Amino acid sequence: MTIHAARRSVSIASLLFAGLSTSLPAALTATTFAQSARPGVGANPYFSPLPAGTTFRVWAPNATAVRVAGTFNGWNSTSHPLVSEGNGYWSADVNYCYSGAQYKFVITGPAGTVWRNDARARQLTSSVGNSIVVNPSAYAWQVNNFQIPSWNQLVVYELHIGTFGQTPKGTVPANFDQAKAKLDHLADLGVNAVQVMPFWEFPQNVSWGYNGSHPYAVESAYGTPTDLKEFVDAAHARGIAVFSDLVFNHLGPNDLDLWQYDGWSQNNGGGIYFFQDFRANTPWGNTRPDYGRGEVRQYIRDNALFWLDEYRLDGHRMDGTKYIRKVDQAGPEIPEGWSLLQWINDSVNQQFPAKISICEDLDNNAWLTKTTGAGGAGFDSQWDAQFYWPVRGNLITQNDADRDMWAIRNAITANYNADAFQRVVYTESHDEVANGQSRMPEAIWPGNAGSWYSKKRSTLGAAVVMTSPGIPMLFQGQEFLEDGWFQDTDPVDWSKKTTFAGINALYKDLIKLRKNETGLTRGLTGQNTNVHHVNNSWKVLGFHRWMNGGEKDDVIVVMNFSATPRYGYRVGFPRDGRWKVRFNSDWNGYSSDFANMGTYDLDASYSTPWDGLAASGIFDIGAYSCVIFSQGDPPPATNPADVNGDGRVDAADLSALLSAWGTSNPAADINDSGTVDAADLASLLAQWGWSA
Repeated sequence: MTIHAARRSVSIASLLFAGLSTSLPAALTATTFAQSARPGVGANPYFSPLPAGTTFRVWAPNATAVRVAGTFNGWNSTSHPLVSEGNGYWSADVNYCYSGAQYKFVITGPAGTVWRNDARARQLTSSVGNSIVVNPSAYAWQVNNFQIPSWNQLVVYELHIGTFGQTPKGTVPANFDQAKAKLDHLADLGVNAVQVMPFWEFPQNVSWGYNGSHPYAVESAYGTPTDLKEFVDAAHARGIAVFSDLVFNHLGPNDLDLWQYDGWSQNNGGGIYFFQDFRANTPWGNTRPDYGRGEVRQYIRDNALFWLDEYRLDGHRMDGTKYIRKVDQAGPEIPEGWSLLQWINDSVNQQFPAKISICEDLDNNAWLTKTTGAGGAGFDSQWDAQFYWPVRGNLITQNDADRDMWAIRNAITANYNADAFQRVVYTESHDEVANGQSRMPEAIWPGNAGSWYSKKRSTLGAAVVMTSPGIPMLFQGQEFLEDGWFQDTDPVDWSKKTTFAGINALYKDLIKLRKNETGLTRGLTGQNTNVHHVNNSWKVLGFHRWMNGGEKDDVIVVMNFSATPRYGYRVGFPRDGRWKVRFNSDWNGYSSDFANMGTYDLDASYSTPWDGLAASGIFDIGAYSCVIFSQGDPPPATNPADVNGDGRVDAADLSALLSAWGTSNPAADINDSGTVDAADLASLLAQWGWSA
């Protein structure tokens, strides 16, 4: 944001009439302070012309005087005044104030003189400590030009830094470095995006993060701005996008320096950053920002862009947008909140068109993901309550007879604006495994989350998530049967990854199919879904997923939601021919107590059309199991040492390599060094005898 009006200055003498202390060093009494001509709000270091220093700019429209004090001036509250720009902002350039300096603004206004942290501080010593000057350009990024995966291939993993990372003593909170150490696990699992729960500076050290009090600052218990950038860099190096979690339906409410920031308020309200009437009230306190005030709108919009730009995040989730667009569940509407959401999303689309904007609204409102041009809020996707409740409810209920296949069918086929990927689908999230609810395995059998029933039905739920249209999302530890419920004081039990290694492998296989890594299940990334088989008596569901259709594209998914295996079961297939089993959740490699039902490749036939499709096939399916079919063979295996491409590494390849010795022949340059040399020869000999 660029704010600088006509340059103006003020002398020390004039400041004395504003009620400032007169006990200034003699050398400063002749100093003239000027409004900064440099851009930016907050504390922004500058390096030329010398001497270097920091520009300070703050919005305090009701102040009569503003100064900045810190370690750079011995916390002198009078020596460095800021100058009014005539528009509510105050600014000054402070030479010799460098990155790492601590500071606060000293604001004189209607309530007297108050010390405030910078509303845009990038770092604080703590939520009740001091702001710290940060050089945003100091970090040397290792991964450049990272691109978020295509949205139809995203698999999101929600995590909480404080409990996802593993500390030496198993305590909380973990930090960015300790969470970074677990990224190899996520890369191996196959997820390609992490949704990080809020990491704004919040009170104390342990929290979910939805009580952030300093929206531009990184939580000090998690680390520094550099630590966060290293986390993002490491994720990008592993092909994993990083999404933030923005909370602007309220702020705080504790340790909130924004409250009555410059001393002004009405009706005992929060002052310049907040509504001063009934619209301030939220389920979390009376701290709803004033979405109708230009400077507050700019503050929130800039924040959304700030994380995408300065930290190279790849998107964000906007928390509880229903409480931005209306006062409460029943209303009334807040039109200024709706237009703010539109402005944020338009700005993201303009400046970062490849990055994704997701909302959590849970009112099943298609207008949230309509374009702003059509009058919508402009989000790219939204968490989908239409999916979560029926899927979870039908899996945790004890009696098979109570499972409603039509409700599951409706959950699978629901969408927004006829776009499969305008929704995020899940059976676990931070909210849905807390607040009186528990993890899926725990909910299925309380106190026995490792039971056969818990394993079978929770993984069946995972199969619904990974095969349904939408952007699939997991919650931390779900892949190895984390039990109990989510608490910010209870770290992920990483020993379960070993205990339930087979379940972790099941999730890996599902994710691989969902992303079409084998090239055999493209339909799972497509827009099209036809739930063509609903047997509510036997609790079996079958559906067809496809992008364009055809071999390696059409996918048939069949699920048995009962404890009774089904033998010789028939469902419809779109074509005849050989349909191969790509996944069978009943395989005992996933868990030794699984039945390993023999579900085999089948030959569908046109002789018996079924379920409205041209062909059908017969197979067996295990209890609480999912089977996935598609057609076609995987591409032949390749090896860089197979220089002539005949499927073998032998003397013919050696001859071809020696003939290209010393050249840049790409076929013979096995290690892609640019030259065919001894290193390539060593690579070829190491692969001698290989065959596809």
